[in-house]
Amino acid sequence: MRDLGVGFGYLLKGQRWMARHGRQFGFGLLPGLITLVLYAAALVALAIWGGDFVSWATPFADDWSSPWQGLFRGFLTAVLFALGLLLAVLTFTAVTLLVGQPFYESLSETVDRDVSPDGTAPESGLPLWRDLWVSARDSLRILVRAAVWGVLLFALGFLPVVGQTAVPVIGFFVTGFFLTEELAAVALQRRGVELRERLALLRSRKLLVWGFGTPLGLAFLVPFVAVFLMPGAVAGATLLARDLRGEEITEGAGDAADADDADDAGHDPRAAHDTAAPGRTQVTS
Repeated sequence: MRDLGVGFGYLLKGQRWMARHGRQFGFGLLPGLITLVLYAAALVALAIWGGDFVSWATPFADDWSSPWQGLFRGFLTAVLFALGLLLAVLTFTAVTLLVGQPFYESLSETVDRDVSPDGTAPESGLPLWRDLWVSARDSLRILVRAAVWGVLLFALGFLPVVGQTAVPVIGFFVTGFFLTEELAAVALQRRGVELRERLALLRSRKLLVWGFGTPLGLAFLVPFVAVFLMPGAVAGATLLARDLRGEEITEGAGDAADADDADDAGHDPRAAHDTAAPGRTQVTS
């Protein structure tokens, strides 16, 4: 059970890391904002025309008497919108990461350097177009898996009692797993870890993955929250990826940001390092 707390800790550490690196935060919001607008438009369209789609898909109910026709089609419309919302949560991270691939790649490298004992970060060595292709290909594979789970959970939702209790809980854990995979893939892909190996790594530490991804998935249900949490989630997933790979994580990440802030304020950044607590990572330019 300890891994649950460790995973949640990485989620919090990622947000704290981003809070200390304010300059990058603004750029990190752009991919999420673009994706949010696209998804909001799709959900609004589903809410407006979902009823018409259900009516078209259920011609056998045209002759049903009131109120059964309205209740039946209203229920299917609500289920359709709920399924669309679930798929939006499951796919939001993948689409946002694809849109913001160059920034998130740079952000993940910066986190790696900040917490690495030797101040270095693994590099894929691939050109940008190749990184984008690999990321898009792997994301599509994950989306197919997530869609299969979504359809399965949708079907199980019709079971009495179980469908209204256990199935939603399972859905949140499934969402947390796939969210973590997509976020950790940014750091693991740079290390040359293929999709099959990534999934095996995540399955070997399921409690760690759920501790990180499940609370994040719940937070993503709140409108606009996903946009603001995404940059920090990428940072936290990089820390989680280092843990999965058995790489050392130094404490006190963020000294470089503190030095930059001191420099912006007209202070000598070397003074901040001179007064840093023992054992904290020292970053020099």
